[in-house]
Amino acid sequence: MAPTSAASILLLWMCLSESLAFINPSCKTRFSKSHLTYSASDLLYEDQQNAKARRADEEQRLLGDNIKPLVARKIKEVPVKRGSGFGAGKQDTRSPAQRLAVQQAKVMSKDGVMRIDNALDGETCDRLRQHVLRQQELADIETAKNDALSEDYYGVENRRKHRCDLLLSLVPNEDDEEDVTLDVLEKVLGTDGSLRPIYEELVSNDGEFYEFAAVITNPGSDRQQIHPDLPFRKEAPLYVIFLALQDITEAMGPTTFLLGTHTQKERSKFDDFQKKDELIATANSRLALLNKGDAILFDARILHCGNANEEEGGSTRALFNFSFRNPKESGSLGYCGSMRPGYVGKISLGDVGAALAKHENGLSSPFSGYGDGLSC
Repeated sequence: MAPTSAASILLLWMCLSESLAFINPSCKTRFSKSHLTYSASDLLYEDQQNAKARRADEEQRLLGDNIKPLVARKIKEVPVKRGSGFGAGKQDTRSPAQRLAVQQAKVMSKDGVMRIDNALDGETCDRLRQHVLRQQELADIETAKNDALSEDYYGVENRRKHRCDLLLSLVPNEDDEEDVTLDVLEKVLGTDGSLRPIYEELVSNDGEFYEFAAVITNPGSDRQQIHPDLPFRKEAPLYVIFLALQDITEAMGPTTFLLGTHTQKERSKFDDFQKKDELIATANSRLALLNKGDAILFDARILHCGNANEEEGGSTRALFNFSFRNPKESGSLGYCGSMRPGYVGKISLGDVGAALAKHENGLSSPFSGYGDGLSC
């Protein structure tokens, strides 16, 4: 006998309530239409989540035990071209970081994901993690007062159990003792930022600042189904960073990536019901077990999933998350990034760099012109 879903039970209950109302009209006062609609919506949502959890478990079985840790690729230093004499060509004036970025971009083109160790120092990670978790508390307070504010504070992972995308502000709150997000942005995207060269190589200074958030999971969060972040596009439309704000163990639900699945050929297999399971079972999979300060850069087309943060052995996992859009891809991406509404479509990588340069020259609040990004 097939298990009875919560939605089926609700349907039976609704029919019974209608029968009772026919026999005794006073019963209608106990089964209001709005109450029934709300309950049906909640139970249908619960059924959907349970179905997703069952599929996620099946995908985990298909992946098997052959998943290897994602490690940073060793990239050979390319010799510098030095122009001299007739026909020698132009001298290579790029910095070592810029030359490295060219090689990193080749890895991204091949694998769709790469690990970058020590993108941010541990002390700054600690400060940002403390700030993020405090902002989550404040967001919970504000959204408890007014649920309509939820889209201002939370992104695409708003309703999932024990998981959220917390949208961050570019400016500090009045009660903040320091502007930690400014320090972080300067260290990763400033003039000498650890991630600035690779983003300049991938999206240029015209790349739109598309996401600025923290991905937070707590013990009890379910494993996700394998998915890409957006519909397939010919060019890589979005390059995303997950930066670990603490060491990430297997029990905390690290992200699994299926290498090379950002291509049209692999996406076609994934979208084909008859080929999907075989693709997963034979995938070259990697698990992002990160140390504090390490980052994952990935093409948003790649197949991936967050694993379960275990109730026993797990702990809060916080990732600093931002992305930039490739200007070669125009029009809707079919994916609303995790960004406060007041920032959407208004900031580029070049704008971020210019603001940080002003800060380096003494301006204390270079992002003040953008405000806190809230819609109200």
